[in-house]
Amino acid sequence: MRFTLVHTAHDCAARAGVLELTHGVAPTPVFMPVGTQASVKSLDSMDLAALDAAIILCNTFHLFLRPGPETIAALGGIHAFMQWPRPVLTDSGGFQIFSLAALSKVSEKGVAFQSPLDGSRHLFTPENVIDIQRAIGADIIMCLDECTEYPADFNRAAASMAMTERWARRCKARWEDNNPHDQALFGIVQGGAHETLRRESAAGLAALDFPGYAVGGVSVGESREEMAAATRWATDSLPTTKPRYLMGVGTPEDMLTGIEHGIDMFDCVMPTRNARHGNLFTSTGRLNIKNARFARDDTPLDATCGCPVCRVYSRAYLSHLFRAGELTALRLNTLHNLFFMIQLAVQAREAICNNRYVAFKRAFLQAYNQPDETNEC
Repeated sequence: MRFTLVHTAHDCAARAGVLELTHGVAPTPVFMPVGTQASVKSLDSMDLAALDAAIILCNTFHLFLRPGPETIAALGGIHAFMQWPRPVLTDSGGFQIFSLAALSKVSEKGVAFQSPLDGSRHLFTPENVIDIQRAIGADIIMCLDECTEYPADFNRAAASMAMTERWARRCKARWEDNNPHDQALFGIVQGGAHETLRRESAAGLAALDFPGYAVGGVSVGESREEMAAATRWATDSLPTTKPRYLMGVGTPEDMLTGIEHGIDMFDCVMPTRNARHGNLFTSTGRLNIKNARFARDDTPLDATCGCPVCRVYSRAYLSHLFRAGELTALRLNTLHNLFFMIQLAVQAREAICNNRYVAFKRAFLQAYNQPDETNEC
């Protein structure tokens, strides 16, 4: 992996870069669609290519359970398995284990957990998580971390952060033993909502000299202001020459704030999940396509959008498909929402390179948050 900074904004910490990986190049900032089980829900790899998705994210936890890393490796790795020629990032599974706290137990050794599929018992260690991701074959892989719950007091967050760093050391040692020339390993900053811990975690991981860094333990119930602060504390202490990834964050507002604080990479299931519920992004805010007011609306979903959906279909047709329960509605809604997020990152990059990022963000949010009853969800 090679990361090159192209431009840093004059009015904030936003930056534009180029991320070169084994399976392709991604200009940053970049939004990465989530393909949890080697599939972005309702889309295929050709759809993602048409949207010009530069990187997609797959989930180590779910792929470990089904179909298994050995199967994926035997079929040529994740790129051949899902017929996706561009870069793939796999997370470590730490967040999924966090979300299944009732079925898991954390210790210094790793995380013992019970499969939600069949009840079988497994153990994730820093070492075997690297082995699993090696078998899957992603371009970017993540250290095993403990995602700290919110709220967590200082002592609890400190203990969790310290173990995450110890696990990171073990992950890096295993990665270096595995001939890592075609996979980049990212360390994950933790520390909860505590400034001292966030800065300490970032500095400690920076000293380990990972190829890239992620900010984890956010979007777990904290306020938008707390998320922004945790992001800023981390990026202040991370190397400027390495890529930075804000894990699981992907509302338009939060992505733009993350970019302002120097984040390069984003992922979130929210755009696809919202699409499946009929909540669609437009340049003037979100709208719920199943609302009756759209039943005879022959205008595009968003007249400023160049996605395959807005170029062809009306709000009325999209409303009809969704209200009728047609599967096509899920595909078209998802295409639009992902295009919106991917292009928002592209537009942010252009604004950074033209030294107008803060003005761009302000204008976008003013239009996106304007009161308009037709856009109420």
